Amino acid sequence: MLLILKLTIVPLFICLITLAGRKWGAGIAGLLGAFPVVAGPIIIFIALEQGSTFATLTSISAISAIACLLIFGVVYSWASIYWSWPFALLSALVAWLGVALTLAVTSPDLGIASIIAIVSLVITPFLLPRLKTTSPPKGKLNDLPWRMLVGALLTLSVTTLAATLGEVWSGILAVFPVIGLVLAVFTHNTLGPAHVTQVYRGMVKGLYSFSAFFLMMTFLLPKTSIWVAYLISIAVAILTQVGVQLAIRLSAKK
Repeated sequence: MLLILKLTIVPLFICLITLAGRKWGAGIAGLLGAFPVVAGPIIIFIALEQGSTFATLTSISAISAIACLLIFGVVYSWASIYWSWPFALLSALVAWLGVALTLAVTSPDLGIASIIAIVSLVITPFLLPRLKTTSPPKGKLNDLPWRMLVGALLTLSVTTLAATLGEVWSGILAVFPVIGLVLAVFTHNTLGPAHVTQVYRGMVKGLYSFSAFFLMMTFLLPKTSIWVAYLISIAVAILTQVGVQLAIRLSAKK
């Protein structure tokens, strides 16, 4: 049953996010991609397979691993300006691995993990390249099955590795840029680097809700059932996203 869920939930979300991106733009795709549509199911799989204590420590690690996800986006965005997608992807994965190894060695507690996440979210918009999007999104969806297939394989790989590598690496891998990687590569290949940057600018805005989700999971998993913790965390993540969007609109009017 869990195997079926692993192979279907994430590809379904990738399909929906791709369709939303084609209709409303790469920024919206990035915003939706930042919501815990991959890491959320992964943390549930981990909790069901490894227990709540393991999942709580994994959630703490996942909060700090937001820095890994963002460095992947920053490096890929810059690399996509100069290189084709294979080289851009390789450079972004090397950057991701470097930060991931640092976090795995230091294993920050909840307080430090939260600081790392907040600082990463604040500085990333200033680190991303400033490019104007000139080409309109293409209407073809020929690559959609490939996006879904890559998403399914990545999810299966991440959850399989997480079960054998311990709590810290489980959290880091739960935040592996499954959707970010798929969006970056296919957007780069079809629309160009300007749209890749737009994806990650949208993603930064969405990652505040991602942080709220894992923070709530950290607090709730030791105190309640897995599913109650999950549902409350999803609700808090949605409310956080609404608050972030309202704050962005208010600041734009000033």
